[in-house]
Amino acid sequence: MPAVHQIISDIRSRLIDYYPITETDAFVRILFRDYFDMSPADIRLHPDKELSSSDETRLYAAVDELRKYRPIQYIMGKTEFYGRTFKLTSDVLIPRPETEELTDMIVKEYTSASPKILDIGTGSGCIAVSLAVNLPDAEVWATDISESALAVANENAKINGATIRFTAGDILSNDTDNLFSEKYFDVIVSNPPYVALSEKRLMQPNVTEYEPHSALFPPGDDPLIFYKRIAAFGLKRLTDGGKLFFEINEAYPEETAAVLKSFGYSDIAIQKDINDKWRMIRAQKA
Repeated sequence: MPAVHQIISDIRSRLIDYYPITETDAFVRILFRDYFDMSPADIRLHPDKELSSSDETRLYAAVDELRKYRPIQYIMGKTEFYGRTFKLTSDVLIPRPETEELTDMIVKEYTSASPKILDIGTGSGCIAVSLAVNLPDAEVWATDISESALAVANENAKINGATIRFTAGDILSNDTDNLFSEKYFDVIVSNPPYVALSEKRLMQPNVTEYEPHSALFPPGDDPLIFYKRIAAFGLKRLTDGGKLFFEINEAYPEETAAVLKSFGYSDIAIQKDINDKWRMIRAQKA
């Protein structure tokens, strides 16, 4: 049976034409940690450890999926977000680091408060669950157009011990008056579909071929349609002084701010992420 060091060398050779070596080594760390409970230190200390044929088969099946550019998060069926583990399926978008930063903005602002929060387009539930766990006095609602996504979000709420009220809803519908009728929120947060179709050709195949297009690309030709609809919804459902928090397309920060200003929002602040890209915006209902 092949030893660990031999298998790792073989994995690198199988993926050399597909990924940079640093990314391949990150895959190796994830696979050995999750499949065999081996840390990088364990790998260094036990390079001659032999794997069983069934373990080897399992490992190379994952490598074959990586060669098809399937994201490692979907292969493993989970990911880490804001310090917690979340289940993932191909029905939901893979959470990004900038979404953690958006979540952190809200956590820091409302640490000593008990806000009523609505997450629109919740997907895996990563934002809603993280807010519910880290703001224990908050009341959190979440909605999504996809029943499959809501099933994943519900499971993630249970896994992480979060109490969230989930409901199906389409913010682009003309019937939003009946969505959360008579409820008012202090915070509405959303990471909506915002990638323009013109940007699709610039994206990696692991994104375009596997992640749900409905969570990436807004319908039609207006990349800001979700921001407009949510802004209008916020005028009806935000409390006085309530706030909108959005993840945004780095290509349209000023345009997104102009949309919010046109709806009468004030105290509009655009924020850069850790990679120096304009990725978050906050606005207050006047």
